[in-house]
Amino acid sequence: MKFAFYFGHPAQFLFVRKTIANLIDEGHEVLIQIKKKDVLEELLKASAFEYINIQPEERKNSKLAAFTSLIKRNRKILPALREFQPDLLISSDASYAQLGFFLRIPCVTILEDDYHVIKKLALLSYPFTSTILCPEVCKVGRWGKKKVGYKGYMKLAYLHPTIFKLNIEIVKKYNLPENYAIIRLAQLTAYHDDGIKGISEDLLISIINKLKSKGITTIISAEGKIDERYSSLLLNIEASDMHNILAEAKLLISDSQSMSVEASMLGVPALRYSSFAGVISVLEELEHLYGLTYGFPISQGEALLDKLDSILSMENFEAEFKQRKQKMLSEKINVSDFLFWFFTNYPKSIVEMKNPEGYQANN
Repeated sequence: MKFAFYFGHPAQFLFVRKTIANLIDEGHEVLIQIKKKDVLEELLKASAFEYINIQPEERKNSKLAAFTSLIKRNRKILPALREFQPDLLISSDASYAQLGFFLRIPCVTILEDDYHVIKKLALLSYPFTSTILCPEVCKVGRWGKKKVGYKGYMKLAYLHPTIFKLNIEIVKKYNLPENYAIIRLAQLTAYHDDGIKGISEDLLISIINKLKSKGITTIISAEGKIDERYSSLLLNIEASDMHNILAEAKLLISDSQSMSVEASMLGVPALRYSSFAGVISVLEELEHLYGLTYGFPISQGEALLDKLDSILSMENFEAEFKQRKQKMLSEKINVSDFLFWFFTNYPKSIVEMKNPEGYQANN
């Protein structure tokens, strides 16, 4: 079979990275197209997969720029799809959904955000896509007939313990402090980030001081530029090493939803401070069913600091969160294995997933 992938975010690529490798190993043909976003291209280069960057410059953060960027992408993607003639399109982006509809090529839209969170993107994608592949807990609005829900999370496709193995030598090469916590500052420029706010400077200072009082050093991971006063705390690593660094962290405090989920997959306590708190179903499940992450809306900085203090005061909190992670894993499937099966058996796999006695009952 021929598979075409388009990625507009690092997490989207990581979701199917192992699946792409397996597809190639099994003799399938693969086309990969991307746009510039954070460390996405660095990850592609590290993977050694061939790819085409159809948008090498990041778009401006405005509604008009988002709309014109979509039109430009469609114009650049279309010729490549016509030449490659894929059997299946796989992406989170509206471009593949729209072009697949136009070219009569089935498209699987992969995501883990609820419809109400990505409404603008969903309205550009869902009417045109063939299948919406997402965690069972996700809400897809009135397009429920297109939904195929699986028992897992996107991040488990690359952070499941059968796939991700901590390489302590990678951590050691950066000479990090023995006890460190990561503060992740996202750029908040995606479709779903319009009007969203994150960690303020005052709260950042309070978090750093709170961690210091407990003997934990702060390191900062940032998508954009940060104030020079914090430059000595800035984490400067290869993009492909990030998950090893995250796995060894004591905690994550973040305004990034993606990294908060990643920390949860690794059993690292994740405190997130964002307008998205209480809104995203995946994170709500991880918080209220498994106790792996905690969300705090903007204006609840003191509550975040209290929770941080509470976690740090727990007896052996690291072991406790690892135990919570194991409970979560015991109730989820191996997502990477599932993706390979689902794509290579498409569209029969849709019918199988609708059967209560089907794939998920046996895996």
